[in-house]
Amino acid sequence: MYRSEFSSCVKSPQACSANALLLNIGLCVVFLLSLSHADAQTPAPKSFINDVAPLLKENCFACHDSKKRKGKLDMTTYESLRKGGDKDDPITPGKPEESLMYQFVSSTGSSRMPPKDSGDGLPKEKIAVIGQWIKEGAKLDAGLDPKGDLLRELRIRWQPPTPPARYQYPVTITALTFTPDNKKIIVGGFHELTIWDFTQSQVKLEKRIYTRAERAYAMVFLSDGMLAVAGGRPGQEGDVRVYNLNAGNAKIENGVAMVDGVHDAAVMLKELTEVDDSVLCLAVSADGKKLAAGACDRLVRVWDLSPGYVNAKLEQTIENHADWVFSVAFAPDGKHLLTASRDKTAKVWDLATKESVMTFPEHQNTVYGVAVKSDGKLGYSVGEDNQLRTWNAQGDGKQVRVSGGHTKPVFKVARHPTQPLLVTCSADQTVRIWNLDSGAAVRTLSGHTDWVYTIALSPDGNLIASGSWNGEVKVWKVADGALVKAFNASPGLTQVAASAPPNPAGKK
Repeated sequence: MYRSEFSSCVKSPQACSANALLLNIGLCVVFLLSLSHADAQTPAPKSFINDVAPLLKENCFACHDSKKRKGKLDMTTYESLRKGGDKDDPITPGKPEESLMYQFVSSTGSSRMPPKDSGDGLPKEKIAVIGQWIKEGAKLDAGLDPKGDLLRELRIRWQPPTPPARYQYPVTITALTFTPDNKKIIVGGFHELTIWDFTQSQVKLEKRIYTRAERAYAMVFLSDGMLAVAGGRPGQEGDVRVYNLNAGNAKIENGVAMVDGVHDAAVMLKELTEVDDSVLCLAVSADGKKLAAGACDRLVRVWDLSPGYVNAKLEQTIENHADWVFSVAFAPDGKHLLTASRDKTAKVWDLATKESVMTFPEHQNTVYGVAVKSDGKLGYSVGEDNQLRTWNAQGDGKQVRVSGGHTKPVFKVARHPTQPLLVTCSADQTVRIWNLDSGAAVRTLSGHTDWVYTIALSPDGNLIASGSWNGEVKVWKVADGALVKAFNASPGLTQVAASAPPNPAGKK
């Protein structure tokens, strides 16, 4: 093979040196290429936290967390997973076929996990990931605590996607609010807040603020002008965060300021709480000294804002509702809090004694929204029963009246800041204005073409904003119900796309 090179060496030592060098270089290249080819053929070792734990969270934690522990098995820490439940350690390191965990996920019979009545089993490629990890020794990643909460570890590593430059489908509007100057509307989008100036002849998208939360469910301005936002990723995580809407290093794209509310500390100022599911509602007391939030974990959290949001103190956590908390509202005295829940009740809480002082059960169905009269004597609630109900918020809690008119579930109720009026929105595609004292319908605002999920009153009380499932936002005059502006709050959405949205899971 190397005869010609050897002959050259005999004839000329210099040629020998040069040829040998070239030969060595060639052999090195071939060797490196062979290593590269080998690397391409050899898969990287499987990581428990990056490859396996996400599969457990998606498919197992619902039944095997620290509370349910089906089969006495808790899979939410590596340590508890390896302890097993009714049976011993479900993993035999190095031997997938002898591991109960692998046997269950790969089974096609009645023992399959997840169970057949909960849907499809794991795809073959995901089963293979678990099998490969076990085959490699079922190791925990270096630096991780075996006792560490896997949900928290996964949240730490998760990075939110960038909002689409142009929406292909309408974004569902689950929260909106007016800015304190009454001139702009902030709308929750997909991992973003969008700010719209509706005072111009054409509604203008002014700013987009990137957020960790997939959806915003509630927004309230604090006394110092900062915006508190409650939201999260359904079934994954939830939070309450405080934003400075006027800060940050904005990048201008197509005339719109793009701001990073995830990583820029000048924009996202404070995270008040982080929980395992979405936070659904917010309320700030009339004096601005307290903030309350309700969530899917059935808890109501109340913060003392007296020292400012930076030093806000979690004052108390209320646990009495048996299901999601959809709405919270402070009584004018700041000493009582009204709540509404999927457990079919509205409640009044004494914040000083930390006790429930009244339960209103008359809806007999999910209660979505709650409000309170300016003197604190009457409570107002709406829900799945299509009704607006008025009841005594002090004393016996008895129902005072029922106001019908909506033909489908009612999602929100808001009290006017200065006039004796209430505003509601419904799945019947309308917004209604009611006389707070008599319960009589004052006006129906029609024009939405889908469920109206959320409403907001401008700080001066002159305008109502409403947002719907298909991204529509409408601004109305309180005085006569006239439509001021209408736009779709899905940046870059075309009319063709807007006319044919998908029907994602979650809409009833």
